[in-house]
Amino acid sequence: SVAKRGIDCVILYPDGRVSEIQERQMTTVPDSNIHCVKVDGTFDDCQDIVKASFANKEFRDRVKLGAVNSINWCRVLAQTTYYYWSYLRVTDAHKDVELVNYSVPTGNFGDILAGYYSKRMGLPIGKLIVATNENDILHRFFSKGEYHRYDIAETISPSMDICVSSNFERYLYHLAGDDPTTLASWMKAFEATGKITLTGKKLEQARKDFLSARADTAMTLETIKDYKEKHNYMLCPHSAVGVSAIQQLDEVNLATVALATAHEAKFPAACQRAVDPLPTPPTQLSCLFKLKTRSSSCPNDKEVVQAFMEKRIEERIANEKAVTVKNAQFKKGVVGSVVVAVVALIFSQFAKKR
Repeated sequence: SVAKRGIDCVILYPDGRVSEIQERQMTTVPDSNIHCVKVDGTFDDCQDIVKASFANKEFRDRVKLGAVNSINWCRVLAQTTYYYWSYLRVTDAHKDVELVNYSVPTGNFGDILAGYYSKRMGLPIGKLIVATNENDILHRFFSKGEYHRYDIAETISPSMDICVSSNFERYLYHLAGDDPTTLASWMKAFEATGKITLTGKKLEQARKDFLSARADTAMTLETIKDYKEKHNYMLCPHSAVGVSAIQQLDEVNLATVALATAHEAKFPAACQRAVDPLPTPPTQLSCLFKLKTRSSSCPNDKEVVQAFMEKRIEERIANEKAVTVKNAQFKKGVVGSVVVAVVALIFSQFAKKR
């Protein structure tokens, strides 16, 4: 496979905290400029390394750092299309529906933040439901006003195993009345104590913006089993959290959309606890077990990860220069051969005329 010239893609993921299929989707990509790095830590640790790298202006500018997850505002912007597209489908099918509700399995608060912005832009959205697993910092905030950091619990919905939601700070800015000074004071307190506690009108406003619910492993598995038996539909563990939330809040109706997150075949070990035997996985996923994997390991240390990134960049630049020189030599050789051939042809024709 030919790598994209001038670009290195470094993917950080927590070692042992993604499913085997998820890991193979990343590590079977053969392109030489793709670098999968398993970090000895959690998703939050990986995210902290990325944020620290952006905060280091010298490093950021030197490697020309960019992000493709929701640290990049463009990711959130792109996710707004889910809400517009589904709103149009629901209201086309059910003409009496005016407001559409959304339940969103949430860890990093990016997808549901896109729904919040869609609503603020004028899309007729009713309720936005924050659905969490056991890592329920967001549910605790919207139910009790307590954004308190706890240790991460390892669950069957690993993409939601996050204890600090990076996009939540964007929402808090609006909850603070778009006042950066208030937001800064909240975040400074959170960095010092691991806690933000809101009461009164601020909490009332947050509850107007969002509802929330929490689904633990037992509830998630029961939802997967129930939907398979009643509807012959397989939910992935993350999607099941969103469906469980609308059941808990009694919002199962024609005006409510539960946003799905992944194909269930990515999480066979978890799904098999609810449904056995499992449906046949698609060949696009099953074929991954036949492919070679590539990955590197790094400790939970931003300096080590940054050094790894710079080394890979240096290697790519050196290889690209070598290829450029080789191509230039080849072109020079071809041109020289063509010139010689043309000269020989001219002499040949001249000799014939004589």
